[in-house]
Amino acid sequence: MVSRSRKYGSGPQSGPSYCKANHISALDINQPPDLICKLQHINPNSTEFIVLFIRCSAWLHSYFLVYEHNIKKLAFLNPLCLHGETNREEIMKKSLNLILATAVATALAIPAFSADVTMRISLQLPMKSHLGQNLLLFKEQVEAKSNGDIEVQIYDSAQLYKDKEVPAAVGAGSIEAGVASLTRYVGDIPAVDIFYQPFLFDTEEKVRKAVAKGSEIRGPIDEAIKGTGSTVLWWQAYGGAIMLSNGGPIANPQDMKGKKVRVFGKTLGQFVEATGGAPTLISGSEQYLAYQRGTVDVGMTGVSGVKSRKLYEVMDTITVTNHADIEFIVVTNTDWWNGLTDGQRAIISDAAAMAEASVRDKMSSIEAEAYEVAKQNGMNVVTPSAADIAAFKDAASSVYDAYKEKAGDMGAKLLEAASKY
Repeated sequence: MVSRSRKYGSGPQSGPSYCKANHISALDINQPPDLICKLQHINPNSTEFIVLFIRCSAWLHSYFLVYEHNIKKLAFLNPLCLHGETNREEIMKKSLNLILATAVATALAIPAFSADVTMRISLQLPMKSHLGQNLLLFKEQVEAKSNGDIEVQIYDSAQLYKDKEVPAAVGAGSIEAGVASLTRYVGDIPAVDIFYQPFLFDTEEKVRKAVAKGSEIRGPIDEAIKGTGSTVLWWQAYGGAIMLSNGGPIANPQDMKGKKVRVFGKTLGQFVEATGGAPTLISGSEQYLAYQRGTVDVGMTGVSGVKSRKLYEVMDTITVTNHADIEFIVVTNTDWWNGLTDGQRAIISDAAAMAEASVRDKMSSIEAEAYEVAKQNGMNVVTPSAADIAAFKDAASSVYDAYKEKAGDMGAKLLEAASKY
């Protein structure tokens, strides 16, 4: 037997080294006796229950190893059915059985419909952005319709993943869902950059036809994304691409020559190269610092980002080129999605459809408000002439050739469909 003086920190089967090796902390050893009883009041489907269960087990295990000399200290377990047992092995067995019995009884006492489903969503933009507000709308709808059965947690401002990391994280199941710029899938599906072909979708009417669910353009893209381990829930409109600069506009290819330009996709980089600039791929969450430090001379983004990211603090001119349509998509891990009940999927799908329609319908007013905020903060807004746009188009014709070569049959079909709009 271990003497009374041998406490935590001494002996071959105790102390920091033993506890560290067995993942037992001092906190586990010194937990109050009523820790076990708390299991009866926690949803067994929750993370809290699992953590508490493990801590209870670890506490009992370490307690016996460290304090085996003083079995009487376990008198607090007597009301819990140990009835004066003094054999260490029997106490251990009965105590662990007690925890298991408590867990099972608690689980059986909770109705089957009260499953605790958590849906985490990663977003690179701040919550105040229109994409963040759109996620909040989705969250409110899902939680209300599910009566709290489904909890939606939004991690904005790239807290968990940058935009470029979202496709892999969601596809691998590291997180249940995420928002990513459509172009982030270009590595697996080159045809997605149909929306970045210069001036192809230069009106709202063309964009709406292309992004309609099941359209000749969106349908094949949604289907192809399934091959990455993700399922598309809805598309989030972000508006047309613009140019940000200091000291004057980028109104034509001559203004682009020799400039370092922030881009958010390889195809947009090809557009910059074709018009005389040098592209640099920079995540949306990092562009403010890039402009502030002079890492690049020109920034490519959507005007709503000027407002939400306060880019008017570091750039003084907007050139309204509208040379590409920026689309974000909300994707969920397919295995997680398939593991939900039909009812849960229906609630999420309905909320997704509502959120998609809402952001699409508000896009024009969102852009108008962002332009107004930019002007109020001292930015100069310039719209290129028809001749300048024609010059951009002529210079960027090689971008289409590169797309056709890389995107293959799927890309050719999407271009053919777009030509009808």
